[in-house]
Formats: sequence, structure tokens, C-alpha cells
Amino acid sequence: MASPAPKIVLDGVTKSFGPISVLDGVNLSIDPGESLAIIGQSGSGKSVTLKCILGLIQPDAGSIRVDGEEIIGQRGKELERLRAKFGMLFQGSALFDSLPIWRNVTFALTQGHHRDAARMRMIAEENLERVGLDAKILDLRPSELSGGMQKRVALARAIAPRPEIIFFDEPTTGLDPIRADVINDLIVSLVEDLGVTALTITHDMASARKIAHRVAMLYQGKIIWRGPRDRLYDSGNPYVDQFVQGRADGPIS
Repeated sequence: MASPAPKIVLDGVTKSFGPISVLDGVNLSIDPGESLAIIGQSGSGKSVTLKCILGLIQPDAGSIRVDGEEIIGQRGKELERLRAKFGMLFQGSALFDSLPIWRNVTFALTQGHHRDAARMRMIAEENLERVGLDAKILDLRPSELSGGMQKRVALARAIAPRPEIIFFDEPTTGLDPIRADVINDLIVSLVEDLGVTALTITHDMASARKIAHRVAMLYQGKIIWRGPRDRLYDSGNPYVDQFVQGRADGPIS
């Protein structure tokens, strides 16, 4: 039986900002329904890789394909059509303080317009329930919630349009270990229940091991290792070993 075609493919992606090379030939593929985590130091190019896939940054060279369609160079309605496949959990949650929780959760469905409020409230309630929150918070503002609850609301917003692909940008940053583990458990269950493809960028090794099927490490603009999560602490790669164990001594200066 033939393997399914990859959901996302990066082929030789490069990006420089002036004299600084950030991505230097990134090659990566993610299968449908797979959860992949990209790890690496701050400034290693993780966020730039994500922004290139989202079409927010144009690479200097290479190819990025989603379901076989080239992202690079797409603009206007074609880019929006491709982006409609994406959901996003931002690092700082990025909720709108001026909007009640139910409008935050359904923002991607309404694009901020006030339409069919009763139906949107129902959709918001259903998606909040998926992340363990109840209808009592529908009319609250994000500032009235804890950081962990804000992260759950942001997760509900990411899944509300039922995207085919969800990007997680440092999903556990700013959370204590217990709340971080709650978010990790939610991500695992949502990816499995909804059958989405997931790409996470993180420096949290506990998160990477829990939510990803495979892990890839980005170093100096290249993917230097990829493998199943169970090999993360047994990779045989000195750069990966130093990073995941948090050692000062090693090939990474």
C-alpha cells in the first residue's frame, strides 16, 4: 500500500536578513495526521520557518508545498485559500482584550464582524468544552482569566474553524509545569480526535516528547537531526544531546 503524500514539504528553503543567514536549505516533510516538533536554540530560525509556511515571510529560495500546492509566491485570494487550512496557537495567546471570550473563539469564523451571534456563541461553547472550559466564561474578557485559561481559550480559537493543519508556537511558554502538562495533554487529544496535522516549535523538551510523533532539530539554519520522539534523548547526535540535556559543554557554543 502506497504511503500518503506529505501534507507539508519544505525543500531547500533559505532566508537571509541582510548579511545574516537564518535558514540555509531547510528540508522537511510532515505526513497527514502527523505531529512534528521543531526544537532549537533561540534565534535558530524556528519562528522564521513557521512564518515562511504561513506566507508571512517570503523565502529567498526553495519550495514550500501544502497538499502539493506551492505556497511561495502566492498572494491575494489564492494565499487566503491555502491559509484557510491553517489554525494557529500563538506564543502569547494573542487574544483580543476588547472582545468577550466567545467572540475571541469564533474570530476566524466571523473575521471580527458581528454576525449570527447566537450560532457563534454556541460554536464557542462547544469548542471551549473541548478544551475543558465551560460556558460561564463566554462573556468574560481575557484579562479576567489566568494565563493557563487564556491558553485554553486560544487553543479553542485555533480549532474552531476545524483546520487541517495547526501550528503551535511555544505552546507552554509562561506556564508552570502542571499547567504546561495540561496544555500538552489537550494538544495530544485534539490532534488525535480531530485528525489534524500539527507542527510545533518549542524549546520545552517535555512538551516535544509528549505532543510530537517526530522531532527535528534546527541548528544554524539547517535541520541537523530528525527522528521519533523516543530517540530524543538517545539520538546519537552530539548537538541534540547537548541541547536536550541543557549542558553548557558541547559543540554548541
